[in-house]
Amino acid sequence: MASSHTVLMRLVASAYSIAQKAGAIVRRVIAEGDLGIVQKTSATDLQTKADRLVQVSICSSLSRKFPKLTIIGEEDLPSGEVDPELIEDGQWEEVLKQPCPSQYRTIKEEDLVVWVDPLDGTKEYTEGLLDNVTVLIGIAYEGKAIAGIINQPYYNYENHEKQMLRGHRSAATAGPDALLGRTIWGVLGLGAFGFQLKEAPVGKHIITTTRSHSNKLVTDCISAMNPDDVLRVGGAGNKIIQLIEGKASAYVFASPGCKKWDTCAPEVILHAVGGKLTDIHGNALQYDKDVKHMNSAGVLATLRNYDYYASRVPESVKSALIP
Repeated sequence: MASSHTVLMRLVASAYSIAQKAGAIVRRVIAEGDLGIVQKTSATDLQTKADRLVQVSICSSLSRKFPKLTIIGEEDLPSGEVDPELIEDGQWEEVLKQPCPSQYRTIKEEDLVVWVDPLDGTKEYTEGLLDNVTVLIGIAYEGKAIAGIINQPYYNYENHEKQMLRGHRSAATAGPDALLGRTIWGVLGLGAFGFQLKEAPVGKHIITTTRSHSNKLVTDCISAMNPDDVLRVGGAGNKIIQLIEGKASAYVFASPGCKKWDTCAPEVILHAVGGKLTDIHGNALQYDKDVKHMNSAGVLATLRNYDYYASRVPESVKSALIP
């Protein structure tokens, strides 16, 4: 029975199923062909029909099951009737098989804050760079990110498309290469699941950074780290996945721009496997419900060798970015 499980693990199990549904909505919108794009503050700050539908789906589904939660979503949407098709009531049983870390067993629903980015990498989504796109649900307690769910709607989509072109119309006949999308989840003190942990090549400094929000501060900071390679991609969720799968050794974003809903879920996944995510000054990010949404002092994250990158952040960059 659900009542025998802790609030946190029930919430994570529900958020996993909700994230799966969110990924399906993201794929459906693009398949239907009308993205419904609107500009929010600039040409690089976009919102699509998928952002709107997914946020309604996640927030409505969570609030129905956990009415005392504080839920903060990226999109500012009017309240109204919710299409029942958007509601996900299931929970992922694999999550419930895991023990809740002892420090979180007595958490109450009203103590938790959920940060939701319905579609991280919206600009890339509109441009067809689908492997950059993630759905992020982060869970915080006492200002600290403690659980996170990342859905990649288009994980494996190149293999999937090849299989479809060969005439395999279902995953059942096409095998694992045709499976589209995946969900990664983690809880501090328990671990992170749904991917294969891999470290970047030893001795290589491969930096992943913003694709569409670069400026002199960002480039100065990256240059000071003597990178062997710089990957410019979309989405904070996507960049953290690059760290945990060995494609990059550091995520550097020396600029205001990303928000708490961009970093909450990915931070948990990284911390659960021994990595570190801070602002450019080395401060932990705060996720209580009254905190400002902007990560105004940027982001520095690594799976290993955090001190190398932190020590090379120029003082000029630090002084320009006020926490």
